Amino acid sequence: MAVIRQHRFRGVVLPTSSHPEIRRTKREQGAPSLHGNKLWKSSCLVIDYLHKNPDPAPERVLDAGCGWGIAGIWCAKQFGAQVTSVDADPQVFPFLNVTAALNGVSTELRVARFEALSGKLLSGFDTLIAADVCFWDELVGPVSNLVNRAIKAGVKRIIIGDPERPTFHEMALRCVDRHGGEVLEWKTKGTLAASGALLVINNY
Repeated sequence: MAVIRQHRFRGVVLPTSSHPEIRRTKREQGAPSLHGNKLWKSSCLVIDYLHKNPDPAPERVLDAGCGWGIAGIWCAKQFGAQVTSVDADPQVFPFLNVTAALNGVSTELRVARFEALSGKLLSGFDTLIAADVCFWDELVGPVSNLVNRAIKAGVKRIIIGDPERPTFHEMALRCVDRHGGEVLEWKTKGTLAASGALLVINNY
């Protein structure tokens, strides 16, 4: 069986752990520690939603808990958006840079936990995206509070994808109860099939 080194989805290249550049990066620096060791499919849910709902087009995007950053990279490639990729683990960024280079774009990198993303910082963005960021009970509060600050700061669109962990639904319910929005069942097809849910809040 042939080794799959990369996928293509909605016009973006997604390297697998077998991609030569990813393997080289792992040899040079080791794997990330906070689950940033691969591309998580919920990013494809976010990409697919934005592909089908492009208006208003994102111009300044914050990709929170970005990992390898594919959703933000897609925004940079598809819309020419200015993207800031944020993760608590700086070891994800060499993998993100490989992925960005394969797609001919770059993003600004920032090391920060969710709690450190202030309202002042968030006010510089029109779109907040995230995927697979609510995988522990301890993250429900920080992610919910991040959404609260983003709404107060005037971020126009918030889109968070997840394979439907109970912790995600707890976080999403808190946010919808407070701010409105909706939780959508979402599924992608083709060679890179993914399914789960999206929290979508339009703040405009």
